[in-house]
Amino acid sequence: MRPALRFLAGLLSLLAAAALSAAPAAPASIRVMSYNIHHAEGIDGKLDVERIARVILDAKPDVVGLQEVDRGVERTQKRDLPAELAKLTGMTVVFEKNIPHQGGEYGNAVLSRLPIKRAKNTHLKSFANGEQRGVQQVVLEVGGREILFMNTHLDARRDPAEREHSSTELKAIVAAAAMPVILLGDFNAAPDAPSIAALRAFLTDTWTALYREPGYTIPVRKPNKRIDYIWLTPGAFAPVSMQVLSSEASDHLPIVAELRLLPAR
Repeated sequence: MRPALRFLAGLLSLLAAAALSAAPAAPASIRVMSYNIHHAEGIDGKLDVERIARVILDAKPDVVGLQEVDRGVERTQKRDLPAELAKLTGMTVVFEKNIPHQGGEYGNAVLSRLPIKRAKNTHLKSFANGEQRGVQQVVLEVGGREILFMNTHLDARRDPAEREHSSTELKAIVAAAAMPVILLGDFNAAPDAPSIAALRAFLTDTWTALYREPGYTIPVRKPNKRIDYIWLTPGAFAPVSMQVLSSEASDHLPIVAELRLLPAR
């Protein structure tokens, strides 16, 4: 090749590389799942951790928020459910106890295929000697950026006062986060409840952002109520799809969403 042609080819190669480096990076995608596993007891009354793991594996999530998780509890044969699920799914687990129960621990867990940078658990205010509730806060690395993944299970009693207060506490945690937030879990309230309206004031409900259908998650055979949600920081994520999955492995139906993390503004 003549020197002039070699020079031209090299110049074109450099220009192409510069154009590629200047192009905006494609948004990172993340598949998230929320599942109240009812301590791995299905509606048939059988304890079956492998069945829960199969539901998770079939959904192919990057990260999962689990509620009603036992570790060392009598009713679940003193088994370590978080460790078993981590092994069965090949994911990293973070478990947080909210209450002692039957000689063991009961709380929430996060399973992740994404790098976990740090994690903590915050106990939410308990009203009238109710069951202690908590919210996991796990910082994940997605596409070279950090996001805050929050997993919770709110009070189930008829009186909504504790759930409404918990919504205020969750708002404070989200407001203090210097990164995009995904908040999911079992909120024990229908979409028209005041506690849900409070969350909707500062977060995007993934389901209603995509669909008009009700998205019921309980009971599992003839669902007629939605109490499980995936919430997002507005403008930080673009919801792509969301599903309520069919399964009788628990007394809740699992939900899974495909999200795109948008470029930082």
